[in-house]
Amino acid sequence: MRIVIRGGRIIDPSQPEEAADLLIEDGIIRDLRPSAGSSETDWPGVDRLVDATGRLVLPGLIDTHVHLREPGQEYKETIASGCQAAVWGGVTAVCCMPNTDPVNDNAGVTEFILKKAAEAATARVYPAGAISRGLQGQEMSEFGELKAAGAVAVTDDGMPVMDAQLMRRALEYARGFGLIVMAHSEDLALTGSGVMNEGLVSTRLGLSGIPNCSESVMVTRDIALCALTRSKLHIAHVSTRESIRAIRQAKDQGIPVTAETAPHYFTLTDEDVGEYDTHAKMNPPLRTREDKEAIRQALADGTIDAIATDHAPHSSIEKDVEFDLAANGIIGLETSLPLSLGLVRDGVLTIHQLAERMSLAPARILGLDRGLGPGKPADITIIDPDAPHRIDSRTFQSLSRNCPFDGWNVQGWAVMTIVDGNIVFDRKAEAL
Repeated sequence: MRIVIRGGRIIDPSQPEEAADLLIEDGIIRDLRPSAGSSETDWPGVDRLVDATGRLVLPGLIDTHVHLREPGQEYKETIASGCQAAVWGGVTAVCCMPNTDPVNDNAGVTEFILKKAAEAATARVYPAGAISRGLQGQEMSEFGELKAAGAVAVTDDGMPVMDAQLMRRALEYARGFGLIVMAHSEDLALTGSGVMNEGLVSTRLGLSGIPNCSESVMVTRDIALCALTRSKLHIAHVSTRESIRAIRQAKDQGIPVTAETAPHYFTLTDEDVGEYDTHAKMNPPLRTREDKEAIRQALADGTIDAIATDHAPHSSIEKDVEFDLAANGIIGLETSLPLSLGLVRDGVLTIHQLAERMSLAPARILGLDRGLGPGKPADITIIDPDAPHRIDSRTFQSLSRNCPFDGWNVQGWAVMTIVDGNIVFDRKAEAL
């Protein structure tokens, strides 16, 4: 299939920023030409001509951290519904976490996930396998088997690897198989029975708190192990200013560490727990205003490489309960882009930096070759940056509704998502 995207503003640091026409053929970007002086007749024999005038054309957004819940918890999300939510949000590829039921700690589960993703035929899915069997933190999974089946990373996300020796071995073995280790950085002893950030708000609400050092202590440990092994380490869902200081220092020392944060950490604070709102309960928890500002600064200066959602669907069964008992996590695939565009409007990031944090850096972390140059895979997100809209979780493609941004007025969204040269989401067509 031949598709031409005409007149869009190209947002890719490796390409000139200009209004350009982009030719897609057989799933590959074949040509990129300035739009100035061009006309429709310059592209004979195309199957679809997409007018992107006034729109931003980005390399497809990539989310390094999602929970698709299948197998085992399909009432919360399926691979098909999660992928549909992704493309509606402009996300062309996701890396899915292994805390399914059964756990993705073997080739059979990895292959099942990839089969379901192929059937969905929307977003690309890159599975992360478990570091330890059953996420028990005792015995390593077979990394070679997971890699051969299609895993791109290993992590025990949802649970930290408390055993430092096991984490060291995981880093060493992962390096041998070309896998990146994603760290859920949390000291369970420091977390204890905590259910939200430790501070003034938790004290006022009478809730057990989780101190910042619960995260930063483990970030520091894992950076030390990364320095020892020289293996690639990716730190998930960074939420504290102390963690940022440690990551910044590690990068200055040339230690091969990358990091991600999520929109809720640069948008919300522990004050948004309000009167025990379980949609504001997550792990790590929402932190203070000072932490939020540190996150925003770290995105601006590149200390934090990527924006990921930590998309964690839950049903009302898990959320409509007492705060102490509620499950951690929120959905994010359909709100990540408009919330992140807010960083551009606030002057925190340029639009090119946003493309780096949401497209190109996530691709590098996962070992993917992406961009808008000729010969690159045709994974593309087209954005209307000015479209005002109201977030309404009832319209989401996700099966779950645990969204703290429901009812927010935001600006900007994806109007078209292209994966492997196929238009998998067209907002104009959906509105008909």
